[in-house]
Amino acid sequence: MAIIQLENVGKTYHLGKTEVHALRGVDFEIEKGDFVSIVGPSGSGKSTILNLLGCIDVPTNGVVTIDGVVTNELPEKKLTLIRRSSIGFIFQSFNLLPTLNVVENIEFPLLLKNGNKGLKLPKDKREFIEFLIEEVGLKGREKHRPNELSGGQRQRVAIARALATQPQIVLADEPTANLDSKTGEEIIDLMKKINRELQTTFIFSTHDQTIVDIADHIIRLKDGAVVENSKVN
Repeated sequence: MAIIQLENVGKTYHLGKTEVHALRGVDFEIEKGDFVSIVGPSGSGKSTILNLLGCIDVPTNGVVTIDGVVTNELPEKKLTLIRRSSIGFIFQSFNLLPTLNVVENIEFPLLLKNGNKGLKLPKDKREFIEFLIEEVGLKGREKHRPNELSGGQRQRVAIARALATQPQIVLADEPTANLDSKTGEEIIDLMKKINRELQTTFIFSTHDQTIVDIADHIIRLKDGAVVENSKVN
């Protein structure tokens, strides 16, 4: 069953008097539990698609459907609710809060989601955070702040944070770009493991061939259009 559908999606930006056609007639579906690589050269539309899937932006034309909800004409408040409840984000720059430790960084989206920033989480949520910390290999580093962690450890915190709200979809923008190759491979293996065990749908915008090689769904873009949409058995 498709958790994401794009139908004839176009996105045009206006820069002064110039129109930039970032996407042109994009069509694809993503199934629940897919491990997807969106690939293509810079300027091909990868980031634009992630913005649409993350409900950060809406298309100029066409239809974007996420988990049965058409997002095109939703007000910002409802788009925010979808972002908080259904979508996790992993960034190449980690985007951790420097004053918070590992546990607090992972908890933060849960507190934000419930509007109770600064309050303690219910017991079941705390237990899930503990499970995530163990799952991503950070046991024993719960009280460390980002500046006390390696790049790979920071990305592990970012992965756990993205999973904290138990989203159906995780969007990862070049998640291995700032890591050495060995650490990058470890992070990819970790995300694949989580994908298998939790059936979380992972969607990557990437130039990393290692991610492409283990993806079960590849969407290749060129000049804002899909030139390959293939499933790997």
